[in-house]
Formats: sequence, structure tokens, C-alpha cells
Amino acid sequence: MPDKTLPFDGARVLADLNTLRGIGAYKTGVHKPTFSEPHMRSLEWLVQRLPEAGLAAEIDGIGNVLGTSPKPGPKLLAGSHLESQNYAGWLDGPLGVIYALEAARVINPDPNIKGAVEVASWCDEEGHFGSFLGSRSYVGALTEADVDAARDRNSDRTMREALREVGLADRRRATAERGRHIGYLEAHIEQGQTLEGGALNIGVVTSIVGIWQYRITFTGEQNHAGTTRMAVRKDAGLALAKLCVDIDERFPKACGPRTVWTTGSVRLDPGAPSIIPGSAEMLFQIRDDALAVIDRLEDLLRNMAADVSARGPCTVAVERIRTGAPAMMDTSFQQAIEAASKALAGGRSIRMPSAAGHDAQILSTIMPSGMLFVPSIGGISHHWTENTDDADIVTGAEVFVDACRRLLAG
Repeated sequence: MPDKTLPFDGARVLADLNTLRGIGAYKTGVHKPTFSEPHMRSLEWLVQRLPEAGLAAEIDGIGNVLGTSPKPGPKLLAGSHLESQNYAGWLDGPLGVIYALEAARVINPDPNIKGAVEVASWCDEEGHFGSFLGSRSYVGALTEADVDAARDRNSDRTMREALREVGLADRRRATAERGRHIGYLEAHIEQGQTLEGGALNIGVVTSIVGIWQYRITFTGEQNHAGTTRMAVRKDAGLALAKLCVDIDERFPKACGPRTVWTTGSVRLDPGAPSIIPGSAEMLFQIRDDALAVIDRLEDLLRNMAADVSARGPCTVAVERIRTGAPAMMDTSFQQAIEAASKALAGGRSIRMPSAAGHDAQILSTIMPSGMLFVPSIGGISHHWTENTDDADIVTGAEVFVDACRRLLAG
């Protein structure tokens, strides 16, 4: 253990974040795909910092960094991730890791506080190889078959190959010791404009949305674009476009107040200017924190697809390819964040759901979990212009440390 108590230091928080920003820097953001050289350098940097908080550190066999404490008493797990989306922002992930590190540095040496903050950096939250592979591994929800199947979306490199290349292939995958932690706390930029628009400092996350994703395929008839009369065409691309318009007209009447839906990918086959598409495919996503709403919208989507098939001239099939149940954040964690906000941020906080996925939803399957948001300038994220005012970063960090202290005090 360090031999003296360190006070909270906002300048130290900013310095750590800017150090990580300099690793894999891209314009005003970063480019750190999972297991890239900048990502691995960031993990090694964290391993070297964790002993400052009295934590023994290791990188495990899936790329998670875990800092564990020998201090007796309750343990609170805190963290986020250090890889980024491609050519993206500098705070998405690192903010939560550095907040956790600062909480551990301040709290763990304090003899007046029973227990300790343990720190985690979860691997591949951004999904370069899969979906929350690091946190899923830690909670025991990632099989060896899942690791075998994981491939890098940027290069088609397998995860097994990547683990060998970065020297992690022979390491064990760490899993949670049930009952060790009183819970998990994560901080993140909001990635939206609720806080900034309301002149608020802290978002107290109540839930994390469920994400349902679908592959919708359209089957028509490929033919010559010049010689096939419009009246007899079976244009799969046109059928896809009409369904997209139909969704945007009918979903608002069945959705919840914060439901969102996105057609994120469209493919036409063969995709040539002089050929009528014989088949088409779209990837479609629904997000909400209420299962009943998602179920209702899925039923509507399937009924709409059945209507298109019945009317012709093309047929439509809907395949659900991803599910992620909404996660509710623990009430006591929400109360601790609110109390810390009242003490240190003038109570300028709001309870709000998270419309993006986070590792906290995975950890919540085995332990109480909570999340704290800080404002995002312009609501921008997953882009190199992502940013948060330094003053908001420091305020959020101080509230986070105090919330950790309150949780450990019970």
C-alpha cells in the first residue's frame, strides 16, 4: 500500500487523460482499435499506474486489465475501457478508467475508509471483435467457442491470432470472484445533449437500453435495367426503400418516449447501375429500456414484412441477429451519486437512461451496478471532435470519488 493518503487532484485526472490522449493521437481524438499498438501501450501504461493505488495489476488472457487490492474490507469495482472506435474521441472509455484510478488513489490508502476501490479496463467494449468480450469474459458469459468465432471487423483477423500477436494467448482469462465486490461503478461521457442542454453537471443513470438488431432480406428478380418494363419488375432495392419509409411512418405510433431505430447498413445485390437488384439486405436496430416496447415494435416489424411479402412482388424475411436485455442500475448506487452531486456539484444532476451500451450492463448481471455521466460538448461522440470541458471532467471526477467513498461506507 502507498504510505500516505493522497487528496483528490483534478489536475492529476486531466494529466492522466491527456497522457492517454497522446497515445494513438488522431487530430483532437485517438485511433486505438482493440489490440492495436496504441491500445496495448495504453493498457501497459495503466498497469504501471495501478500500484500507486496499492493495486496489483495484470493484463489477462482476453485483454482486460484488473487491479486488485489486498486491503481488508468491502471492495468496489470501477472502470471502463481503453480502446476506441476508429478515428474517434479521447474520452469515450478512458474517462471512466481514470476516474476509477483516481478513486483508488484517494480512497485505498485512507485508514479511515474500510475496504478499497479495485480498477478494471474491459477489453473490446467498442466491439472490434465482438460484443463486450472483456466484461462478458469476466462475468463468465464468454465461451471458448465465442473466442474462436470472434473476428476483427477491420481486418478479418481472428481474436486467437490477435491474442498471440500481442502475447496474451497463454494467459488465463480472469473471472469474477462472486461476493468479492459490493458492486460496480462506471463513469462515462453522456454522448448526448441532455446535460449540456440543461446546464447540468451529472447524469445519474437509471437504466441502459436493450439493443435488438435484425437482418432483413428482400428477394426479387435480377434483370436488365433497360429492357425490363417498370410494371413487371421485382426490384428488391425498391422494396427495401419502401419498408424503410413505412417503418418511419408507423413506428412513432407504437414506440416509447425514448425509443430509437436505425437502418445502419444497406446492401443491394449485385449492386450495379444497369441491373435491377435481385436481392437486398438491411441491418436494422431498435433501442429502448423497456422490453415491452421492444417486443411491440418487433411484432410490428414482422407484421409489416409479412404484408410486403403478401402484396408482392418481392418477399421479405426478418431475422433477429442480436439481443441485449435492458439493464437497470441499482437504486443505492443512484442515491450515492446524487448525494455526492449535492455535496460537490450543487445538486445539478438528473436521473436519466443511457441510450448507448456500456460494460455496466454486463457487470449488472452478477452484481449491483451504477453509472455516472458527465456532459458532452454538442453531444458528439464516436468522432475525433468529441470533447468535454475540463471543469466538467474535474467536477465529475470529484463526484465519482465521493460516490465511491459513500458506497464503501455502506
